[in-house]
Amino acid sequence: MADLFALLSYGPEGWGDEIAAGTWLTIRLALATLPFGLVLGFLVALGRDTKKRVPAVIALRAAANAYTTIFRGLPELLTLFIIYYGGQILLQSLVNLFVAGAYVEVSGFLAGMVALGLVFSAFASEVFLGALRAISAGQIEAAQALGLKRWQTLRFVIVPQLWRYALPGLGNLWLVLLKDTSLVSVIALSDLLRQTNVAVGVSKQPFFFYLLACLIYLVMSMVSGVVIQALEAWTYRSERRVGAA
Repeated sequence: MADLFALLSYGPEGWGDEIAAGTWLTIRLALATLPFGLVLGFLVALGRDTKKRVPAVIALRAAANAYTTIFRGLPELLTLFIIYYGGQILLQSLVNLFVAGAYVEVSGFLAGMVALGLVFSAFASEVFLGALRAISAGQIEAAQALGLKRWQTLRFVIVPQLWRYALPGLGNLWLVLLKDTSLVSVIALSDLLRQTNVAVGVSKQPFFFYLLACLIYLVMSMVSGVVIQALEAWTYRSERRVGAA
């Protein structure tokens, strides 16, 4: 047993520093993807929630529906391959139009963030759409009666209530995103799973290192669960104050 734990020491003889670096990259990738996916998902939900019957709005709604259908239907791994390899081919072609013979390499971190963000936003748009439709039309009409502009209604009336309805679903999507970061190991990004695979290949201790990776993912999920519960309690703080009064 002591020999196994010695494998987690820092330095050339152990894998502690590599596992820690992979864990940190996994966390950074998930945190970088989250705001990108949230903003894009919210915009897609707004596009799908438009009800005007003018040609431009109808086209916007159709594009938003097509977006969610595509990225909810494609496997995450396939989306990652398309963004990483297809994006590199596209960017290389664009650069060659201006600089012949120039070589461009797409960052694996950026490709992973974009690919996971697209998938996350497609599912998040469904959560946001449900939250938008849970807000009664009477509140929006009341905001208009008070003379609030559209962006003011969105900021002061819709968004504060939107998070309350959407947070449970978004919390589940965050946990899924945290686990989906393991997919970037296939594009040679040194995340937790890739570093674990390298350690297993060298040390020939698959059970120990894979169990360690499971525990690390479990701890990250548990910490995330505590944060999500705290955020949910924060969104209902006004109701608790009213009840206490």
